[in-house]
Amino acid sequence: MASFTRRVPQGDNRERAVCNDCGFVAYENPKVVAGAVVVAGDRVLMCRRAIEPRRGFWTLPAGYMELGETLEEAAAREAHEEAEALIRLDGVLAIFTVARIGQVQVIYRARFADPDAPAFSAGPESLEVGLFRWDEIPWNEIAFPTVVWALDAWKAVGDGPLGVPATNPPADLRGVHGLAAMPNRQSE
Repeated sequence: MASFTRRVPQGDNRERAVCNDCGFVAYENPKVVAGAVVVAGDRVLMCRRAIEPRRGFWTLPAGYMELGETLEEAAAREAHEEAEALIRLDGVLAIFTVARIGQVQVIYRARFADPDAPAFSAGPESLEVGLFRWDEIPWNEIAFPTVVWALDAWKAVGDGPLGVPATNPPADLRGVHGLAAMPNRQSE
């Protein structure tokens, strides 16, 4: 069994896990999350989490990419897993960097595959799912800061052209602040 030591490999400038026997460098890189702001008119699909972290809090359908799938496939899969929703992607709404937990999140704006009859229900990772107008969103029960960022991006563009994807807000350019730093949206 190989043993690893954390050190700066030759020719590098960061400490990494290096095999003591053969010198193999085990790179640790950020995880990619894909998700969607799924809209039906002026309402957005949200899921109450049935799993940790943040069980019982509301989020957008999103999760880690799997090997062998594209970002688009991952976003559609997550919407189906969490909300049993079949969706069509409009394009990239936002790209967020969350350095404190090693994530890059790519969030799409999407619509239900049948926009005339939005179909959804709680999947195994959700306690419940629902469509919310802006003023109905359970702001005090949001699971993650990036959910607020994505919802803000959706509100800014609405149904209009997507243009350049939104990124981290100026107050958190590296994604290092948690929920305590998020403004209260109840009064908006």
